[in-house]
Formats: sequence, structure tokens, C-alpha cells
Amino acid sequence: MPGDAVRAPSRTQARGEHEIVVTTVPPVRVAAVPSAHPYVAAITDRDHVTLLSDPPPPGAPAGQWWPPQVLLPSWLEAHADDFDLVHVHFGIESYSPDELRATVETLRRIGRPLVYTVHDLENPQLSEQDAHRASLAVLAAGADALVTLTDTADAEVRGIVHRPTTVIAHPTLLGDAPRPTGHVHDVARIGVHLRDLRPNIDGVGTTATLVRAVAALRAEGARIEAVVRMNERVRDAEAAASIDLLVRDADGVSVERGARLDDDALAEWLADLDACVLPYRHGTQSGWAELCYDLAVPVVGTRIGHIAAQHPGDFHAFDVGDPLSLARAMVEATAPAWSTPGSTPRTAEVDRRRAERLAERSEVRAAHVAVYRRALDTEVAA
Repeated sequence: MPGDAVRAPSRTQARGEHEIVVTTVPPVRVAAVPSAHPYVAAITDRDHVTLLSDPPPPGAPAGQWWPPQVLLPSWLEAHADDFDLVHVHFGIESYSPDELRATVETLRRIGRPLVYTVHDLENPQLSEQDAHRASLAVLAAGADALVTLTDTADAEVRGIVHRPTTVIAHPTLLGDAPRPTGHVHDVARIGVHLRDLRPNIDGVGTTATLVRAVAALRAEGARIEAVVRMNERVRDAEAAASIDLLVRDADGVSVERGARLDDDALAEWLADLDACVLPYRHGTQSGWAELCYDLAVPVVGTRIGHIAAQHPGDFHAFDVGDPLSLARAMVEATAPAWSTPGSTPRTAEVDRRRAERLAERSEVRAAHVAVYRRALDTEVAA
């Protein structure tokens, strides 16, 4: 049983006339879905948790974890002695609700708890959400513990599944090293990164709204420019062509196309911005909002999901198709002194947040260990 793994027998040491009882508690062995993900690395206390490596899917290239093999009943049964619990984060779109129901039933049969972090009430990789919501319902009903990232997401999940969750904040994904603080520009620089134009990115609508908002502000004398970045390889070539056309003759707006930025290059790109526009048409939370917070880059975003609840003081809302709302949000976002890249206030704010976030990360890791221990205790009691 999983409880045996976290409650090893005590051993007694003799010291004179007294006995000292030393209790050894081995790390919890977690089969995370996925394991090789920056978020999972950030929440994991390596002193108290051992992460299993992602089982390689048959025929997949090296480093690919999807479709996640951990969710297959055959894998769970074959490796039941190798892990204490399963923690699901991402990748459930690889399987149908019925297949996930079989996953839950297998975990119950072999006596291993399921922890589910509800990152995505809406899946950013999908346009249609019905199957995702059905899969979410299966996992939420079958999980021994549910985790959410914000109080507002917690309230929504409770309303759907009528079960309590544990709210644990999204930790920093940056390491312990100093963060970039950007370079001084003579204009306010606004950026929007459309990445590969995945389904939840409204690249055309956001760009059209941005072009009109920047033009209006520049007409009033504002010193502002915007850059729209896309990956070289995108999922929607027609949308990319429309974006190029929208920006071609735009005043103060340019398009960048390039290879996918690695983590360090992305941080450097964001740090050079006075504000970052998030172009989402649907979603729940945003790792980009967390990275922007780490770098003291204010966020301008659409009113979707629970992104505004992640760091409310840094979030400025706009509506796609309403350039006035975007212009107003950009003015508000660039008002604080610390919004200016390369400035002394920006550097001081980044340093302050770095210390705050590293302390928070320790709390987040401890909170996950506590969730795991409770889930194991519940399974043993059952």
C-alpha cells in the first residue's frame, strides 16, 4: 500500500540510559503527468518528493512525453510498485473521457491516490471544449485531492464538481539567478507574442485592435510603439498572412518572425517591454502572466479565465475589437515608474519580486508535499 512507502518503521538508537527514536519518512514517489515540465519542476521539493521520469511513448521522438503513458491502465498495473501516487497536470486531451474513467478505476483498484491540478478549465490547445470538460469532470470526480491556482478558479471548480480544492499559487518558473531588466528605449515599447497561433490565440483580432490603439495614441502625441512577434512555424498560415497585412502600413507597429525563443531568450525579449499584451480568446491561467510578473512587466489582457486573479495589481483589461479599451489599458500599464525597461525602478522591482517569489516557491513546494501526504493518509484509511 502507498502508506507503507511514507511511513517506514522507526529505528531505535541507544545513548546511555536513554533511547532515541528516529523515524525515517522516505520521499513520496510521484508519477507526474508530465514529469518533464517547468511547472512540475518548480513545485517539487526534491528532499521529500521523487519524480518518476516520463515513460517514453512508443515511436515518439526523444523528449516527447505525450500521449502520457502514465494514464494507461496497463502502465499503472505494470508499475504499481514503482510509485505512491499520480499527479495529473497536462496532457489529458490525449485520451477520451471513457479512457480516463478507466485510469481512475485502475488507480482505485491498485490502491494509488490521484491528485489533479485543474490548470485548464478550458484547454488552450483545443477549439471545441466539450470533450475536455467531460474529461475534467471524470478526473475531478475521481481525484483524491484537487488543486487550483487562484481563489476565483477554486470557486469555479467548486461550483462544477461540488468538492473542495486546495489553492496553491503558481510559483516562479525562473531559477535563482538574477533576472534581466531590459534596455532603456526612448519610446514606450508594447509587445504581443502570438507564438505558433495555437487555437486560443486570437492573433488577427488582437493585432487589428493593437494597430488602431497605437495609431490613436500616437495621433495624440504619445511616444509609443508595438511589436507583434510570431514563430517561424505557425499552425494557421492564413491568420499569419492576415497579421502581416494588418501591420504592413501601420504607424508604429511592426512584425517579428523568428524561431521559437528558448526560456532565456524569451525572458530577455519580455524584459525589453514596457507592457505585454496577452492575446487569448479563451483559457484559464497563464504562465506568461507569471513570467511577466517576475520580470516586472505589466500585463494587458483579455477578460478570460482567471488570469486577472493571478497578479491583480499588474493586470489591465481590454476587449478585442475595442481599440479604446486597449489604448486605455496600455496607458495605465505604462504609468508606474517600474514599467520602464532598464530603469533603476525596474531593476529594484525585479530584485524585490525575485526575493518574494523564491520564498513563495518554498511555500508552494511544502504545500504540495502536504497535499501528497494527506492523499496517502486518506488512501490508507480507506
